[in-house]
Amino acid sequence: MPVQSRSQGRRDRTHYLYIAVVVAAIAGAVLGLVAPDAAVELKPIGTGFVNLIKMMISPIIFCTIVLGVGSVRKAAKVGKVGGLALGYFVVMSFVALAIGLVVGNILQPGDGLHLTDALKDVGQAQAKDAPAESLPDFVLSIIPVTLISAFTEGQVLQTLLVALLVGFGLQAMGSAGEPVLRGIGHIQKLVFRVLSMIMWAAPVGAFGALAAVVGSAGVDALKALATIMLGFYVTCLIFVVVVLGLILRLVAGVNLFQLLKYLGREFLLIVSTSSSESALPRLIAKMEHLGVSRPVVGITVPTGYSFNLDGTMIYLTMASLFIADSMGQPLAIGQQITLLLFMMIASKGAAGVTGAGLATLAGALQSHKPALVDGVGLIVGIDRFMSEARAVTNFAGNAVATVLIGTWTKEFDRERAERVFAGELPFDETTLVDDGHGEPPAEPVTTEKEPVPAA
Repeated sequence: MPVQSRSQGRRDRTHYLYIAVVVAAIAGAVLGLVAPDAAVELKPIGTGFVNLIKMMISPIIFCTIVLGVGSVRKAAKVGKVGGLALGYFVVMSFVALAIGLVVGNILQPGDGLHLTDALKDVGQAQAKDAPAESLPDFVLSIIPVTLISAFTEGQVLQTLLVALLVGFGLQAMGSAGEPVLRGIGHIQKLVFRVLSMIMWAAPVGAFGALAAVVGSAGVDALKALATIMLGFYVTCLIFVVVVLGLILRLVAGVNLFQLLKYLGREFLLIVSTSSSESALPRLIAKMEHLGVSRPVVGITVPTGYSFNLDGTMIYLTMASLFIADSMGQPLAIGQQITLLLFMMIASKGAAGVTGAGLATLAGALQSHKPALVDGVGLIVGIDRFMSEARAVTNFAGNAVATVLIGTWTKEFDRERAERVFAGELPFDETTLVDDGHGEPPAEPVTTEKEPVPAA
């Protein structure tokens, strides 16, 4: 009973923290409208908070994957999780493209807009900043220069590769590797504790980030481009609620709205800081707490962060059609499909790049249909607001994907999830680590270890 009361006290304090985040975000938005010049100057505050979160991503991913992979004796299980995840990501990317294509052709939001010379220059500048990596370059970039540089450079896929290698190495060591696993377990607790301390700066970060976004965009840009913004938001909502919600219910028997409510604080962070990276470490911790095993969480979440970009797919589709219509050069269905398939591949190469959505759009248009590049300037003013919808949709897609992959691999504890949703097993906001839930992933170790001496 005393433990329960302490946990309740911790939850109460963090509850006030997120109320403060909401208040700070609203105050930042108001300042951006009232005093845009002063608000833009606050951008470093929001950037600083996001950078603090980014600092924690690599060590959290490393510890989670090493503990997950190292505690499983069959390496084939890890390969099965990765293969299922990548296959699912590709399928959902096509679904997101198709939905964006249908809605974009119905709305045709670009009709009636006019392009100025100033906006043409903005489009050309974005195209120059776009990543120009080829597929081989992208694959090679996953390999870090040294074992340590994956952490110092903050590359998610490099950290994923190193963590998998270390995890498989600890598998091969058998019982000799158990002390190392225990040590990494302690490091994980420390890293999550530091993250929980950083989260207390969230109200300040939300205030600076939202003030800068609203101040730089301006009211006029929002009014002029409300159609594409609202159309994009509605399309993302349809994709999440109808497509993801239906799949989640049919496959895992989980209610989407319960899952979204459980991740409510993470969505608040994304909207208030204009960055999906601010919620990535917490997604890893909360999906483990929900009942998904460590190997599934450790592989699906970081991989999905780079490859499961449903919101970005919808954005690229609707933005391309918007630009083509606004420039009086509407695309035929065949042209739309080839352009968007090209963009889907290009977006994978730009994964994790700041402003990747706009940069990928400009770069893909430059190489596939240069006549449309100038039109990128039309959506620059509202891109940050569309970026939030992209990030929220991507985040929801990765949360759903983690539960689905866990269900398909029989690594998801649905009974535990129901208890979590009901509030019987509250998430510990202080440590972000759940010692009790470390037990389910370890079960295969005892059952699979026994045949080894007999062999």
